[in-house]
Amino acid sequence: MKDALWTKNFMLLMISNLFLFLALEMLLPTLPVFAKDKGGTDTEVGLIIGLFTFSAVILRLFVGVASDRFGKKLLLIVGVFICLIGTASYLAASTIAIMFILRLFHGVGFGISTTLYGTAAADIVPASRRGEGLGFFGTGNAVAISIGPFLGIWLMESFGFSALFIVGAIILLLAILFTSFVSGKSFNENTENKQKLPSQPMPLLQRFVEPKALMPSLLALLMGFSFGGIISFITLFGKETGVQNIGFFFLVVAISEFLIRFVSGRIFDKRGRFWVLFPSAILCIIGCVLLYMTHSTSMLMLSGVFYGAGFGAMFPALQAWVIDRVEPHRRGVANATFFNAFDLGIGLGAILLGFVVTWTNYATMYLISSLFFVVYLMVYVKYERRMKILGNKF
Repeated sequence: MKDALWTKNFMLLMISNLFLFLALEMLLPTLPVFAKDKGGTDTEVGLIIGLFTFSAVILRLFVGVASDRFGKKLLLIVGVFICLIGTASYLAASTIAIMFILRLFHGVGFGISTTLYGTAAADIVPASRRGEGLGFFGTGNAVAISIGPFLGIWLMESFGFSALFIVGAIILLLAILFTSFVSGKSFNENTENKQKLPSQPMPLLQRFVEPKALMPSLLALLMGFSFGGIISFITLFGKETGVQNIGFFFLVVAISEFLIRFVSGRIFDKRGRFWVLFPSAILCIIGCVLLYMTHSTSMLMLSGVFYGAGFGAMFPALQAWVIDRVEPHRRGVANATFFNAFDLGIGLGAILLGFVVTWTNYATMYLISSLFFVVYLMVYVKYERRMKILGNKF
């Protein structure tokens, strides 16, 4: 018999994680428009995304350490509450300078929340179904991607930015509510046999960064570079090219991301990571190239199919690889290392590709973003060859 996956705690965590990302996804296509209304440039739009990411990265350095030694529940609720306050506070953002400050604050909550949701999920998912379980846990993100941009754009266009920020805050309140009903055991104990913490003093850097998570995190960094450009500028790309219903891109990405996880997680568990991580990068490259060629809604949706399938398979596979490589008591630090790399990629990618847009256009920027996956493939294939020579499956 298979180990139980769909427990009450797992489903509560998945729903509350969905709400967290739903509130975030509502802002991704709308905040750039909000910033433009406040007089922001394309470069400043990229900085707004980047500042959010960098504050999340800095906070995770400390959250990863704390989560492996203290209870996660209170800290997680605090993190979501900070996101709630940050979202509601955009109502007071009358200038770009104020937006910069609020994005830094909002990023603090996001850094805490995403680290602890991922760690708690990894704790309660059975080891024998880790690829499958983390894949399904991530479907909350996929659903958020499909609903969030649609809801955010609709609220912005129909009722204005005030309604957008208020609804986002209410959704985060629901996330706090669902999190509060998860039993404390899931936040403080691993489902596998607990290991004793090392008695020898640990080097300072290893207290904040897990060395065993560095290779998957490097690949996540490269993935984040491309993803940062796509999420930051897709709405403005639609305006530049005249493509209508740009929100369909998010819907198709989410559906494709959701469906691929019924297959990719099982392939990861049964055949190994290569059969997920390599083809998923190819799919992402195709998605970026198709986005570069997009001049119609149908082409936009086709690019979303490929990019969504690639991203939907790649992200949970990398996260499961991280968890497989580390001891249970290091999962918090490992998750922090992984998410920091991914979000750092998003922030740097948004800033770098914002400059590219200034020099070229949005379509060319998406073509250039595909090169990050080419580098990803080169790094990953070289790593796998080296591991094969050494006889190391990790």
